[in-house]
Amino acid sequence: MREIAEVSLSELIDRYQVFFLDQFGVLRDDQGAYPGAAEALQQLKAIGKTVVILSNSGRSGDFNAARFVKLGFPRESFDYFVTSGDAAYAVLSKEGSPLSRDARCLTISSGGDRNLAERMGMINVDDAAEANLVIISGSEAERIPMESYANLLRPAAMRGIPAICTNPDIQKLADGAVAPGAGAIAELYEQLGGTVRWFGKPYQDIYELAMRLCGDVSPQSVICVGDSLDHDILGASRFGLDSVLVRTGLAGQSTATGHDDMKTADVQPTYMMSQFR
Repeated sequence: MREIAEVSLSELIDRYQVFFLDQFGVLRDDQGAYPGAAEALQQLKAIGKTVVILSNSGRSGDFNAARFVKLGFPRESFDYFVTSGDAAYAVLSKEGSPLSRDARCLTISSGGDRNLAERMGMINVDDAAEANLVIISGSEAERIPMESYANLLRPAAMRGIPAICTNPDIQKLADGAVAPGAGAIAELYEQLGGTVRWFGKPYQDIYELAMRLCGDVSPQSVICVGDSLDHDILGASRFGLDSVLVRTGLAGQSTATGHDDMKTADVQPTYMMSQFR
């Protein structure tokens, strides 16, 4: 396995024109913006770089962008905010699936979010026995036991009700600790016998959407920055893009993100950074 080079922001600026940046774990956590992150984005825009925030969030990019600005990131410091929820909406709208309209949808989320169901004109239900579609867009597993999620979802899984996962993250940071993410709940649904369609990193739909927004750009001009090997780095690798693993966020919580560990990892970043700033 090759040696993974440590890289600085200035070196990335010299080599790439388009920056696909993860939100949680790279620029912010659930407590707020990381020191120097907003300034780094402003630096990129000041010299003409294209900045895309690429996030595994079931909510829309517009919702996330507004929240991002409230955390201290100027709106002019990024060009686009693209989420896994946006990717799901784009694909499902184009497909015109029979379930896209008037589906009776049970949404598993955080903060009561039902964004995708509402955008698609679906009917929201709270009982899995009434649902003919399940959307898994978020997790509150830091306070709701996984067993409770299993009990809630089992009736739908047993009836063969399809599920859509709009946030594949297996883990999340909550109050500085690691908790099961929406992706873990989607995996649980599969274990219960249900089927899941996945949107977001590491799947290509979110990268295709981001690339379309950027226009005529070469994949060689794009760098992806994230804190998760299984999502950010794997997704970039699958799509043929270079990547940076930052040792903040989930990577900062792991003991297996050193240079020696990377030599034996199933997927490797192009570079590593201690933090994005």
